[in-house]
Amino acid sequence: MKNYVEIQHQIEEKFLSPFASKAANSSGRAKAQETDNLRTEFARDRDRILHSKAFRRLKHKTQVFLSPEGDHYRTRLTHTIEVSQIARTIARALRLNEDLTEAIALGHDLGHTPYGHAGEKVLNQFTPFEHNQQSLRVVDVLENDGAGLNLTHEVRDGILNHTSSGNPCTLEGHIVAWSDRIAYINHDIDDALRAGILDQSDIPAKYIKIFGAKHSQRINSMIMDIINNSFDKDFVAPSEKIKEHIAGLRQFMFDKVYTASAAKTEETKAQEMVAFLYNYYIQSLNKLPKFILNLDASEPQKVCDYISMMSDRFAVATYKDLTIPKGWSKL
Repeated sequence: MKNYVEIQHQIEEKFLSPFASKAANSSGRAKAQETDNLRTEFARDRDRILHSKAFRRLKHKTQVFLSPEGDHYRTRLTHTIEVSQIARTIARALRLNEDLTEAIALGHDLGHTPYGHAGEKVLNQFTPFEHNQQSLRVVDVLENDGAGLNLTHEVRDGILNHTSSGNPCTLEGHIVAWSDRIAYINHDIDDALRAGILDQSDIPAKYIKIFGAKHSQRINSMIMDIINNSFDKDFVAPSEKIKEHIAGLRQFMFDKVYTASAAKTEETKAQEMVAFLYNYYIQSLNKLPKFILNLDASEPQKVCDYISMMSDRFAVATYKDLTIPKGWSKL
């Protein structure tokens, strides 16, 4: 039988950039295991994340709009898919490792709480909690009922360091960090326009002039700048001018949508609900799943682990079950 992995390693060595992360040179996994005859180690990681329960739960987790009624608003799952698409496009153009890039992109938000950053802020009041660190905890510990996914060092590093304060050890990790920003800024503009929270005329003229007026034009402008600025270089980043304008457009979204808009009117209720769930479970630890109770972690961490795994709708259903009286009937 042919060893298809060896063929893939040869292809990577021949065609990828000297700055690319080669699967054959991976720093490996915390727990050693037999290699696959078909997929590289980074491709295996991508598939493990794609088939995980944590990945499937993203379809019912908030991106910006809490439990949106319309079918066309982004959820955390569609955000993740858009990040992956942008990241793969950049990786392919720069001749970097597409499998590694995709694995990081698919796993970068697995640790998000119900109701996104609103829920994250609540849990952070009880124990140090940041979604990127929790995403790493999901793949290291929580998935597979406490067994984790045993991912490679490079994928784990990219997941942990995808935020603006992170510094990934691979260029592929840097691609995902920028792709995350490009994706959420632009699709959140698109959703805000659809919801009537923004009007096209609200977008500052200088950003329309620089990036374009359409969703696709803005994304393409940002991607092309990163590619042109980073091609055959040992870094991945936009040019300084475009980096500044991306930051400005991001700040515009914070001012107009993320912190002061109709999209956030229900956020206080969501935070109160998450706080209620925390206070309930910290006083009723025996209600937690057995595998979480058996974790080597503090009690606040165990409760935060359980709540962070909830989807929006599971959190609501749990809250209703705990607070709304049930009808009585004699059988």
